[in-house]
Amino acid sequence: MTRRRVVLLLPGQGAQRAGMAAGLYGVQPEFTRWMDEMFAVLGADGDGLRDLWLSGPAGALDEAVVAQPLLFAVGHALGRAVRSAAGAPDVLLGHSVGELVAACLAGVFTPEGLATAMAGHVRRLDDTGRGGMLAVAATAGELSEELRAGAVVAAENGPRQTVLAGSDSVLATVRGQLERRNITLRTLGSGHAFHSPVMAPAARRFAQDLSRLRPGPPRTTIMSTRTARPVSAGQAVDPAFWADQISLPVRYWPALRSLLDSEGLGPGLVLLDASADRSLAVAARGHRAVLHGPSSVHPLLARSGRAGTAADAEAFAAAVAALHSGT
Repeated sequence: MTRRRVVLLLPGQGAQRAGMAAGLYGVQPEFTRWMDEMFAVLGADGDGLRDLWLSGPAGALDEAVVAQPLLFAVGHALGRAVRSAAGAPDVLLGHSVGELVAACLAGVFTPEGLATAMAGHVRRLDDTGRGGMLAVAATAGELSEELRAGAVVAAENGPRQTVLAGSDSVLATVRGQLERRNITLRTLGSGHAFHSPVMAPAARRFAQDLSRLRPGPPRTTIMSTRTARPVSAGQAVDPAFWADQISLPVRYWPALRSLLDSEGLGPGLVLLDASADRSLAVAARGHRAVLHGPSSVHPLLARSGRAGTAADAEAFAAAVAALHSGT
């Protein structure tokens, strides 16, 4: 029987939660080691980041200067912990910052180099691309009125899960339009209109930073959220390929759907959801490969409301047990 491949799903900006994965800190050795390593790499900034992660108010995590380095550190440490406990995942699929985590876990960048470059990048954002993001329960095709108002599609997260980005004034107008149409929406924790054209100057600066890291070809398959195909060796060594994701839409659902369509029904996939809100696998749960086929979903962290507790370690242990049992 052909073994089911393991896919690690890694979250990005908007999925951050107070205390996310903190229940593994000091409990899971590999996770703890890599969190401490990343905090040490960031120096004084790392000390402050650790304090906000472990005891800061939820809203303190929303600014990119905090959210992105922390999402990177947590995602990378989780990936290392999974590798140590159950073997390396076969495929990495990251959303936004999670795609950079995937690149690091696949050996394209060193964790120390990428963490330092990312921290410098977010510190320089300042007022570049200021605005926000809205998660909307609709397809992009159903949002023509909102797009005419100036919003842009920043992400496709599921069949009816679209993220819009824009300035604060544009999103205020769009929010009103959506409410009048009784369309469910949620404001994401972000002070910038990520994955929209206004972030292009920041993407160019970030590409210059990444070029100094001399990226290499991936040692693990990475599904690109730009092409919905595996990242090629040529793409992986191009710094702009990684940096441009800041200003381009995240095609997360097309990438995940491609995997589920091609392998989900035979032999099947094991999806590990590394998000603190368990959002990365929501769309997959509705796909026939999971609903009626051999594919399965396993959250690595506790349910919302129990983040940072012993429930994190329980969820992680259950996922690892499922990998070892093949279920």
